[in-house]
Amino acid sequence: MELRTLRYFVTVSEELNITNAAAKLNISQPPLSAQIKNLEYELNTVLFLRGKRHLQLTDSGQLLYRRAKEIVSLADKAKEEILALNSGLSGTIAMGVVEGTASGIAAEWFAGFLKKNPQVRFRIVSGGSDELIEKMRGGLISLAVITSPFDQILLNSIPVGNETMCAFIGKDNPLAALPGDSVSIAALKGQPLIVPARKSTVEAIYRWFREAKSEPNILCETESCLDAAALAAKNVGVGILPRTEGVSDDKVTRKTIDGNDKSVEYHFVWLKGHPLPTAEERFIDAVKAYQKEGRGPME
Repeated sequence: MELRTLRYFVTVSEELNITNAAAKLNISQPPLSAQIKNLEYELNTVLFLRGKRHLQLTDSGQLLYRRAKEIVSLADKAKEEILALNSGLSGTIAMGVVEGTASGIAAEWFAGFLKKNPQVRFRIVSGGSDELIEKMRGGLISLAVITSPFDQILLNSIPVGNETMCAFIGKDNPLAALPGDSVSIAALKGQPLIVPARKSTVEAIYRWFREAKSEPNILCETESCLDAAALAAKNVGVGILPRTEGVSDDKVTRKTIDGNDKSVEYHFVWLKGHPLPTAEERFIDAVKAYQKEGRGPME
């Protein structure tokens, strides 16, 4: 099986139409049909069921498609790595980042990585942890910094930091005038709350209040920490959020919520069993070294 033939087969498998596949490959239809027939003869199997307008992969065809995709991907990756050795690492790394300290963590990585790899570019996608996982599964991003919990069977992960949960309190709210830099769950009883929309976070907040013999008064759930902080600044309610950077302290008072379990853990993640371009793999290696050795960022 030649690599070119496998590329042809992958394209036909994805198009399920010889005419469309031939146009995509910029070759004529008869030679493409002949290549597929020769491949079936070589493997002594039928790869496609032929219909009037569309093809359908057989079981053998589906198996070959999975393996051919891997082979073609590895071949492309090998070529990319060889070119990178000669011309320097390049490409665009698509990465998701949740709000909060995650953006500062990622910014430090980017700054260090670009010192050694100035031709690399980044595309940053913001969103909630669950949303970013779905974007990763859909191929829109390759890497992400999210908060736990998450499916550890699905994702490789590296813990990269913790952040305390805080109450974001508008300056005119009497809670803002309470002494000290922290506030108890008991003090938040009855307050309208603005909380992250993630199910696991909402469940944790309910647990905190029930331990204090109360129920939370959740007024609003939102995917955006900045939006929640803005609502708190207008005294719509009290935000329960990670200690988000970029929120002006002249608009809200941030108080740490008492309790050892009132924190979030950030993880750097990527899909298991999913081949990545060279730039992403080098970036992962750099993050691993940085987290393990505690050196300057990516140096």
